[in-house]
Amino acid sequence: MCGLIGYCGEEPAAPLLVKALQHLEYRGYDSAGIATIADGRVQLKKDVGKLGEVRQKHQLDDLPGTIGVGHVRWATHGGVTQANAHPHTDCTKKVAVVHNGIIQNHRELRSRLEAKHAFVSETDTEVIPHLLEEHLTTSNSLEQAVLKTTRELEGSYALVIMSSQEPEKLVATCKDNPLVVGKSRKGNFIASDDLAFPESVTQIAFMEDDETAVVVKDNISFFTNDGHRIEKKFIEPSWNSGEVSKQNYPHFMLKEIMENSQSIRGAMVQDKKLITHMAMDILRAKQIIFTACGTSRYAALVGRYLFSKLAGKFSDVIISSEFHYFSDSIDKNTLVIALSQSGETADVMDGAKLAKKKGAKIFSLVNRNNSSLARMSDRVLYLNCGAEIGVAATKSFSSQLTLLYMLAFAMSNRLDEGLEKLNEVSIMVEKNFSKNGKNIEELAWRTKDKNDFYYIARGINFAIASEGALKLKEVSYAHAEGMPAGELKHGTLALIEEGVPVIAICPSDHTLKETLSNIEETRARGAFIVGISDQYNPIFHEWIEIPSIEYIYYPLLTIVPLQLLAYHSAIARGKDPDKPRNLAKSVTVK
Repeated sequence: MCGLIGYCGEEPAAPLLVKALQHLEYRGYDSAGIATIADGRVQLKKDVGKLGEVRQKHQLDDLPGTIGVGHVRWATHGGVTQANAHPHTDCTKKVAVVHNGIIQNHRELRSRLEAKHAFVSETDTEVIPHLLEEHLTTSNSLEQAVLKTTRELEGSYALVIMSSQEPEKLVATCKDNPLVVGKSRKGNFIASDDLAFPESVTQIAFMEDDETAVVVKDNISFFTNDGHRIEKKFIEPSWNSGEVSKQNYPHFMLKEIMENSQSIRGAMVQDKKLITHMAMDILRAKQIIFTACGTSRYAALVGRYLFSKLAGKFSDVIISSEFHYFSDSIDKNTLVIALSQSGETADVMDGAKLAKKKGAKIFSLVNRNNSSLARMSDRVLYLNCGAEIGVAATKSFSSQLTLLYMLAFAMSNRLDEGLEKLNEVSIMVEKNFSKNGKNIEELAWRTKDKNDFYYIARGINFAIASEGALKLKEVSYAHAEGMPAGELKHGTLALIEEGVPVIAICPSDHTLKETLSNIEETRARGAFIVGISDQYNPIFHEWIEIPSIEYIYYPLLTIVPLQLLAYHSAIARGKDPDKPRNLAKSVTVK
C-alpha cells in the first residue's frame, strides 16, 4: 500500500519525484523519502510525517541528480519511525531500494545476513539492499543482482532500485504488486500507479508478475525472471491532470462526493452488447459469487439483492480475505464477479486467481484501466468515474452500483428501461445536494462529541446502512455499526441509551412500517433519531430529506447524504478526511 516512483532522465529528479509522490500519497502518508545519485554517491533524505511536512523539513526538492527514487509509506513491518521510512540502503550506502509489499521470509533472511550486515530498521524491506550488496559482488550488472535477489524472496513486492555503481540506471521488478513504466521526451519513469506520471509521459506499459525492467534515460527494456528479454506493448495513458486536482474544493473527499451524479452517468456509458453478453453468462452460470472488500463488498450486497429481485438469480457475496476458505465449492460452473476500484486489491486478486485456477470465469468491475484485475478477467466493466484520490470511496461506490443495476436490468431484458431510470436518478442526486447541504453540516457539529452511532435499514438499504457506518468510521474515527433494523433486538438494543445517534434509512417503501417499529424501540430507550426518508415522520429528531422514487433505486439516493455526514463529521472533529489514520487507498498487501 506504499507509493513508489523512479525517474531517470535529463531533468533534475528531485522535484519530479516530489510531485509524483503528491499524486501517490493516497497510498500511504505516515512517512516519505527520496534518494538521488549525484557526485558518485546516493543522496538520501526521509522522515516520518506527511509528504508536505517531510518536504519542507528536509528541502527534498533540492537533492541533486537526474536519477532517483521516491516513496510514501503505509507501515506494515516496523513502527512509524525515520529509520523505517524508505528508501532503504545497504551497508555501503551504494544501493537504494523502495518497496511495496511484504517479504514473508524476511526474518530468516535477516537472521542469515546479520552476521555480516548492520541493520538499522525494523522493516522487512531492509533485507533487500543487503542481499543486493552481496549479489553485486558476483554479478555483472545491477539487473543480474536484482534477479538473484528476488529468487531468495518469498511474498509480494514491487521494487525500484538504483546503485551508485551504475548511476544512470533504474531496475524494477514486481510480484503480486503493480508497477507501470512511462516514457517521456526527457526521461523515463516507473511507478506503482500511472497517476504519478507528469503530462509529459505519452506512453505507458504495465508490468506483469516476475518481470524486470531496466530503465535508462532514453530506453526501457524488459526481462523475465530467468533473464530472457521480452517486448512489452505501450499504450497511451488514460488520465488527465484535472483528475488529481481538488479544483477549489477543500478536500478530495468532498469533490468526489459532489461528483456522484456525473459518476452515475459516466458508468452508464457502456457497450450494450457487452452488458447483454455478461448478463446472459450470469444467467447461465450455475453458481454466482461476488467477491470484494470494504465499500466494494457493500456494493456487491446491493448487487446480490438486484440480481434476485429483478432477474430471480440467486448469488452469494464472500469477503475477499475469506474467499480461499470457500474454494472447495468453486469449479468450472462458477462465475466470480470481482469488485475493486483500483483493480489491485491483494485479497480480491488472490481470490480471483484461485477461482481462475479452478476453472471459474472471472468478471470484474474496476475503475483503473489495465489494472491487474482487469488484465486477468474474462470480461471487464469500467466504472468510468475518473481518478478517486480520497482514501474513503465515494463516487466509485455509486459507479459500482450503477453497473450492477445495468447488469440486473439486462438479465431481465429491460436494459433500456433501466438506463432511462438511472439517468433520472442521477439528476435527483444532483438536485438533492441543495436540500442536504447546511442541515447535514449542522448535524455533524451537533453530534461531534458522540462516540457511538448505529445505522439501521431493511431490505436493499441494509447494505447502505453498513456503508454509511463504514464511511463515518473511516474518516471521523467514531465507532459506527450498520445492521438490519430487525437485528437490533438480538443484542445491539442493549447498547442504546440516552442521546445515542441512530441513523435510520426508512424511505416510504415496503420496509417502512417495520423499520419505524424498530426506530420506536430505540427512541423509547433515549436514542437520538436521524431519519433518512422521502417523508417526514414526527418520530425523527432530525430529518434528511431524499426524493421519492421506486424502492430499488433508493441506495443511489441515500448513500450521498451519508457520505456528506461522514465528511462533515470528520471536519467537525478536526480530522483530515482525505488521509484517515492507519488507512490507505489501494490495499495491495494482505
